[in-house]
Amino acid sequence: MTDRTTTPRAGVRASRGFRAGDGPRLVEAWCRSAPADPVSPDRFRRLVLLDANFDPEGLRVAVDGGRVVGAAYAVRRLTPVSGTDLEPEQGWIPFFFVDPAARGRGLGRRLLTDALDWLHAHGRTRVDFASYTPNYVLPGLDAAAYPEAAGLLESLGFRTLYEAAAMDRSLVGHRLPAEVVRRRDELRGRGYRFATPADDDLVELVALAGEHFSPDWARAIRECLAAGTPLDRIVVVREPSGRLAGWAMHGAYESVDERFGPFGVLAEMRGTGLGKVLLHLVLERMRARGLHSAWFLWTGERSPAGHLYRAAGFSTTRVFRVLRREAAR
Repeated sequence: MTDRTTTPRAGVRASRGFRAGDGPRLVEAWCRSAPADPVSPDRFRRLVLLDANFDPEGLRVAVDGGRVVGAAYAVRRLTPVSGTDLEPEQGWIPFFFVDPAARGRGLGRRLLTDALDWLHAHGRTRVDFASYTPNYVLPGLDAAAYPEAAGLLESLGFRTLYEAAAMDRSLVGHRLPAEVVRRRDELRGRGYRFATPADDDLVELVALAGEHFSPDWARAIRECLAAGTPLDRIVVVREPSGRLAGWAMHGAYESVDERFGPFGVLAEMRGTGLGKVLLHLVLERMRARGLHSAWFLWTGERSPAGHLYRAAGFSTTRVFRVLRREAAR
């Protein structure tokens, strides 16, 4: 994901759209170019080629003598996340990379410019790197890992919208903290119920996630359960009135059991300790299943959720910049 901006070598053709046979070479070039964030063939297939919004012309590929030496992926909505909104002004670049052997010749700039031109030709005047849902690879740019990419994107007019923190914590030796046990018992005594959801609870859970948090969270929950994720990966809480007030879970994304989330509590119920109890109940279940760590990719480091995670033993492992470029109208 790095490049310097000098004259491209004559042997490198202008970028073209994805073609049959490119996949294995793209994966190999990706792993050479971004060894901190390698991709497997099945993950590339799932996140890119099988994405409902994938357009082969949007995946710009650079080839030199039959060898893939770089790529930039541009995508726009062909299928809405929810409802009918295709976000007609919005485009995304989820990733780009340049082979180390092809750097220093302006290839990264050319690839990104071709990707931006393709999006603009489809009416996209706002482009984000790399916060595309549903199939983002990373939340944004890790400028510490890819400083040259940060400079290149900035030179092309991308500006930081906000930062997303990835966090991890070890589960070795995890046990429910005494204060969490006390708060859980107090809430139970007041009529709150913490439980694994039953099938009939899922309609309300998906609605809660989609209406109060994110349509993409609702999609993730629906799709992972339809694909066979066990219900015991989820803990829900109901108020004394019976209303669903929140949930926490793991294993929702790409069938990765150690990946925590999504996780949410109704706004009016925050500050009651429900979130802390839900978080630790799921961590307890994860440890009971033999998992050694819990991690996630995306929270605001200074947000209330970020403070909650840190208090629960999570620490920031990477910081990603979500970037945006607004084209002249």
